[in-house]
Amino acid sequence: MKKLLIATCMFLGFAGIATAQTAPTKATTTKAADLKSVKTQPPAKVVKMDKTKPVETTGLKADGTPDMRLKENKAKAKTGPIAAGPTKKDGTPDLRYKANKKKG
Repeated sequence: MKKLLIATCMFLGFAGIATAQTAPTKATTTKAADLKSVKTQPPAKVVKMDKTKPVETTGLKADGTPDMRLKENKAKAKTGPIAAGPTKKDGTPDLRYKANKKKG
């Protein structure tokens, strides 16, 4: 059974290799008259950006969340919320205590 399986795999492998090396077909050439009938369009206008003007950033992304690539937003995120009571190791308020729970 193993010999039959090996022989089948080899046959399929050699068949794949034999068909992979086919010669490319010749492309039809176009006549000069056909090339003249094609209208050429002018090249697109190139717009150069002025790099001397500083880009004004608002610090917010399009969806309204702070852009964390800016230093000021990273500093705000590190300070975190101000807790009235004890905090966890990561600086967030520990909600097991009454002083840190929301009122209402």
